[in-house]
Amino acid sequence: MRKNIFIIIFFHLLIGCAAQITSSDKDYFENLAELRPKVTVPVDTPRKDSSNPTKVIPTVTPVYTVNEKIDAVLDSIDRYNLVRKFVDGYTIQVYSGQNREEAMDTKKKMTMELPDLTANLQYQQPKFRVTVGRYYTKLEAHPDLARLRQSFTTAILVPEKIAIR
Repeated sequence: MRKNIFIIIFFHLLIGCAAQITSSDKDYFENLAELRPKVTVPVDTPRKDSSNPTKVIPTVTPVYTVNEKIDAVLDSIDRYNLVRKFVDGYTIQVYSGQNREEAMDTKKKMTMELPDLTANLQYQQPKFRVTVGRYYTKLEAHPDLARLRQSFTTAILVPEKIAIR
């Protein structure tokens, strides 16, 4: 009896989950061109494009000028960048541990297998770190990380301060 109930429930679930095909399942298309905003180009004194003499380029005069405010903000950014010594970035960590010999072997193996990448051995008490590269974004570091993971499966991307000057 229990087996029959189980079979009936399973059969109903199977039928209920089947894809329903109807005759109205056609490709949907709707033309929204009439709802797009219409933009009229102001007709000032037209000038000719030097690369394409038949093309007419309208002259547009600026209405809002914020040059003084933008110059002040850009000057403050320049002053901040002059005193800034480090920037947030990333490096690839190939080895991290307390054994100096393993760190040296990892660095040697990396220079043998990937000579175009330079390995750095750092000691930050109490462990040794072997790192590669300086990257400003994760996207920039990803190709080198993928290459390193073929030889060093424990390679990870770690955030680090990068010296600017």
